[in-house]
Amino acid sequence: MKKGSLFVFLLLLCPFVVFAQYQSNLVPGVSNQAAFMGGIGYSNIDGEDYLTLSLRPELAFGKFGVGFDIPFRYNMNTGEIRDADWNESYDYFRAIRYMRWGHKRDKFYTRVGVLDATRIGHGFIMNFYNNETINFDGRKIGLELDVDAGLWGFESTTSNLGRAEIFGGRAYYRPLYNSTIPIIKNFAIGASYVTDIDPDGTRNTNDEVAVFGADVELPIIKTALFNTLLYSDWGKIKDYGDGSAVGVELSLRGLMGTFSITTQLERRFLNDEFIPNYFDAFYELERFQVNNNVPVHKIDQVAGATKTNGTFGLLHGSVLNTLEVVGTFERLDGRKNSGIMHMEALVPNTVPKISMHAAYDRVGIDDFSDAFQLDNRSIARAGIGYKIYPFLVFYMDYVWTYRYDKPREKWVTQKRFEPQIAFVMPFQFSKR
Repeated sequence: MKKGSLFVFLLLLCPFVVFAQYQSNLVPGVSNQAAFMGGIGYSNIDGEDYLTLSLRPELAFGKFGVGFDIPFRYNMNTGEIRDADWNESYDYFRAIRYMRWGHKRDKFYTRVGVLDATRIGHGFIMNFYNNETINFDGRKIGLELDVDAGLWGFESTTSNLGRAEIFGGRAYYRPLYNSTIPIIKNFAIGASYVTDIDPDGTRNTNDEVAVFGADVELPIIKTALFNTLLYSDWGKIKDYGDGSAVGVELSLRGLMGTFSITTQLERRFLNDEFIPNYFDAFYELERFQVNNNVPVHKIDQVAGATKTNGTFGLLHGSVLNTLEVVGTFERLDGRKNSGIMHMEALVPNTVPKISMHAAYDRVGIDDFSDAFQLDNRSIARAGIGYKIYPFLVFYMDYVWTYRYDKPREKWVTQKRFEPQIAFVMPFQFSKR
């Protein structure tokens, strides 16, 4: 790509960024206001040193939100722009990280672009699916679309609008919604279906995977401060086995927004040849690999799964808009290396001028001593920001991910350490 073309592209984009709302996890003291953000710093990717210019604002206008990720990396050894960032026309569309309207659980919600933690229903089939973080250079444009019309509704998603890959959805019906019975009126019956039509990326093969299921749910208590939901799920992998789960969700909100806590506890009953939340945070890594010239599909794990029970738990909480945490853990009874964990923490302004963010995923956990290690079963990211002056922020970002090395036919570690100086210019819009 020509340097001049990229520079013109960045200049054309700037006016749209300046008059928007910026919401950043790593920039302290800046939220819910119009702002423009940019950064100049250093990156090390696959052993190469880069001088970086990046624009990563997240903007919001009411229910509408949009996020950008525009990389401009100058190789300090070769003197060239990193070709992998801009070698396809599709890369220009990927500069828009996502656009959304509303939020999950709203009456209407949609999101186009990167899917960070997609969930269908209660997560028994698809849970925290991510179409981006596994491969930094292979970002996809996905879609989420949910509608809740009261009597009925649906959730839907697709992983890649540029190429047909993963499709999923859940439709539900509340048969007693129009009644006057306080609790029973919210009883819902649902059906889900998620499929990956091409795990190995080759249309000439027939390796489609499909998982379908049914569920029921009943909100017991639904108030402004406390909610309780009972549910039961059943799922089956096409041509393989099935499983079921029963669970409870609890939500508690403090007066005047002082705190909020959401917990989910689920007991699972799994038959032979069945894996719960088949489409998870690691699915893009596990769906298809080549090890020593031998193709390996995730569905191969299903064939070896034996009948067992297991437990899944989730905790999400926030305190005084200062600390926010989310964590999940699942494990099968009596099965080694079956633990899967996801953790995330955000501290927007725990100390004046400082904010922090961290996320961590790991699979194949056997015991507590194995839970916190960085290896080929882990994905991690951490960042800290310091507000030097009102409009100047220094932050450091460390990312541990993986990419597929075609010549070597294996996944290899991709580490990025990015210290940056960012500038943030807030604006106030006057009413006329």
